[in-house]
Amino acid sequence: MNFYTRFSRLAIVNILSNLMTPLASFLDVAFLGHLTEIRHLAGVALATVLFNYLYWTFGFLRMGTTGMTAQAVGRNDRYGILTIGLRNLILALSIGLLIWVLQFPLREIGFTLLSATPEVKLAGRDYFQTMIWGAPANLMSFVLLGWFLGREQGSKVFLLSLVGNGSNVALNYWFIVQLGWASMGAGAATATSQYVMVLVGLGLILWEKPWQGVSWQNITAPLWERQALGEVFTLNGDILIRTFALITAFSLFTNFSSALGTVILAANTLLLQVITLAAYFIDGIAFATESLAGNLHGQKDKKGLPRLLWLSGSVSVVLGLMFAGGFILFPQFFFGLLTRHDEVIARVGDYILWLLPVLGFGGVAYSLDGYFLGLTAGRTLRVAMVISTGVGFLPLALVAWWWQSPQLLWLALTGLMVVRCVTLGWVVPRTF
Repeated sequence: MNFYTRFSRLAIVNILSNLMTPLASFLDVAFLGHLTEIRHLAGVALATVLFNYLYWTFGFLRMGTTGMTAQAVGRNDRYGILTIGLRNLILALSIGLLIWVLQFPLREIGFTLLSATPEVKLAGRDYFQTMIWGAPANLMSFVLLGWFLGREQGSKVFLLSLVGNGSNVALNYWFIVQLGWASMGAGAATATSQYVMVLVGLGLILWEKPWQGVSWQNITAPLWERQALGEVFTLNGDILIRTFALITAFSLFTNFSSALGTVILAANTLLLQVITLAAYFIDGIAFATESLAGNLHGQKDKKGLPRLLWLSGSVSVVLGLMFAGGFILFPQFFFGLLTRHDEVIARVGDYILWLLPVLGFGGVAYSLDGYFLGLTAGRTLRVAMVISTGVGFLPLALVAWWWQSPQLLWLALTGLMVVRCVTLGWVVPRTF
């Protein structure tokens, strides 16, 4: 199979797979946005800030698994492929159980730090208290997705996304619309769907039996080797800091939006849903880039890397601008699907043009992220994101909060994307 065929197949399947998550989130927002009280939508948006920290801080479980697995595939290291998957599943389960144990202090500290009205915080707490029970399954699903991606098994990733997000939508409709559980129902639906997804993923592995014909001792013996663990924790630590910095930027964006009022918080939440939809779509390209970059690196084939990066970057930018243009041209239609509150839709119109620079530069940034993840260049990703958050985003965001300016807040988010492109792009020539 030639390079372009592999890239196209992986990209299309990953796009379809990734598209499931934001579409499910869109429907969840629509269920909450059409309730009589807007506080439920705002409360879930607020609680999502905490879950972004709790879950996506551990995004290294997916990212590190994909790159390391893809490189093992490139080396034709069958034992390494199995060891990486098993080690990271054990790590994910352990972290998930720890989150369970610490859920009370995490909730109290989190909602103390977040800014919102008491009614919005109450709705957010209801969501948190049910959603938190899905922590082990959510983190284990990261590993399963990363492992299948590293092996270029896009069809299995698509199936998992279809099952997980499909069950999420169905359960959200039942819990929110039929049973009237509002934000508490949204959390319960998501947590339950995460367990469904993990069970299906483990079932796929049992059905495939990839360990047949190999010695279990050769798989389990390297699990806790000092050198291997050192490499894992170094990479995961770099990705953790990188992800923490990125989440901090988006969390501050949401928290500063909340300080500007419930209507602006709701409007910015809807716009962030658009960015999330586009990001998941573009991440289909980034995931294909990640898998192929890791495979090429494992084969020590550096000649294919420039071709991969240019293809990935150009397609990502086009997709980002197409998404921005579609929502800018038809705002009333698209945002009317998400909420019936006219004052929120009117506010969206004030800031919607910011989608163009955020998603244009974001397309380049997502592509570069996938490239360096495939190379397991954790330090590069860490340094670039810390600079992007500290220099590109934070100063402008603080000025926006001080002056109570939503426009400056969006400029800060644009600055984050621009500096990500510059800092990562600077390092690219050294990888060829």
